[in-house]
Amino acid sequence: MGLFSKIKKIWYDSIIWETVDDDFYDALEESLIMADLGATLAADCIKRLRDEVYDKSLQGEQNVKQALRDILKEKLNVGDTALTLETKPSVILVIGVNGVGKTTSIGKMGARLQRSGKKVLFCAADTFRAAAADQLEIWAQRSGAEIVRQHEGADPGSVLFDGIVAAKARGTDVVICDTAGRLHNKQNLMNELQKIRKIIDRELPDASVETLLVLDATTGQNGLIQAKTFKETAGLSGIVLTKMDGTAKGGICVAIADELKVPVKFIGLGEAIDDLEIFDADAYVNALV
Repeated sequence: MGLFSKIKKIWYDSIIWETVDDDFYDALEESLIMADLGATLAADCIKRLRDEVYDKSLQGEQNVKQALRDILKEKLNVGDTALTLETKPSVILVIGVNGVGKTTSIGKMGARLQRSGKKVLFCAADTFRAAAADQLEIWAQRSGAEIVRQHEGADPGSVLFDGIVAAKARGTDVVICDTAGRLHNKQNLMNELQKIRKIIDRELPDASVETLLVLDATTGQNGLIQAKTFKETAGLSGIVLTKMDGTAKGGICVAIADELKVPVKFIGLGEAIDDLEIFDADAYVNALV
């Protein structure tokens, strides 16, 4: 049973307008933990809900539901979910560990930006994984974006430099840079990420730069650990949460927003090129509760 179904069942089974009791709160807290909000955050949300119900003498299913919605929306309200792309070119640096869907997310973002009238260039700076540039080139063809790439094993900084030069010459609006999938506990790879950021700052000192961390929703609380380390190393402006179509663990976006104060900007809902949606906190919470 998915998270939304579990919470819906709790509301139904409790006949909430009559039995807002300890059993109801305990069951709801357990479901929030299972959704990967984490024990601490789930407990805080339930405590605040108890206080709201008591202090305001809330009665009725809809009033109690709305109180929980407001609490979760407040947790998610940590920044603009829209991309900030005010310069020409702007840069989107896409980071994350292997297997989370970085390259696929880049392709989908590129398609979305192309449809909005932006001229997009992909930079294939993941030179360590075999066929990574080939995969990105396929997504460039699908989305209508241009691509700059080099041979496998090339210096990622060199690829990025070439991409920035090409973007300036071609009048590109947005450069989306793929990076090598790196484990958050591999210091040499994290250091390389800092080097890439320095190249952007040097070559485009006034550019709008989005640093987006791609996380697999199915990894749960491990995603929060990854996000903490990446934020310390590269700074993060947003999260792309993938595989939301196949998991009940989507509550990790609330945990990340609450603890790191970094907004979820996109969610991936499938494999098709249009299956990347701008994260809507209101819609998410309304579906959850």
